[in-house]
Amino acid sequence: MPVKGKQGTKGQKQIMEENASTLKFYLCIILAVDVVYVMLTYFLFWDSFTTFYMVLLLVVNAAYLGSYKFLSNMARPTFAENGALVDGGIDLNMFEGMAEHMKDLILVSATTQALALISNYFWLFLLMVPGRAFYLLWVNILGPWFFAPPPEEDEKKAKKMERKMRRK
Repeated sequence: MPVKGKQGTKGQKQIMEENASTLKFYLCIILAVDVVYVMLTYFLFWDSFTTFYMVLLLVVNAAYLGSYKFLSNMARPTFAENGALVDGGIDLNMFEGMAEHMKDLILVSATTQALALISNYFWLFLLMVPGRAFYLLWVNILGPWFFAPPPEEDEKKAKKMERKMRRK
């Protein structure tokens, strides 16, 4: 249900506190899934843990690290020399922001890694990441650029060009 009226604004301190709890939440997800995957793989599935699956684990961990560092840099607060909070960082819980895409990447990676304990075919879910990136690129940049209507000519310029063409 849509919210009626003007949406309230958040203070910098509130943004800083919410960002800290958001970062803590995603760090807990990353660590929990990674620890469970490594422990179960080591104790139960070591025979089938080949170089290919080690590389996939490194890819997922690189996605975790990159996304988490991106989020933590976005949420970094700025303090004045006297210790007062100047800026609480970018709001990580903002709707349709870049942080939302990074959080989605963490969640897709964690889900894929957890489901890969059931079957190794679930690693194919990682193909959703470049698919989603291409979709966003197409919808927001390439599609509007390719299918943009040509710029409309001014009537005055069109008549002037028409007269020039008649003279030749």
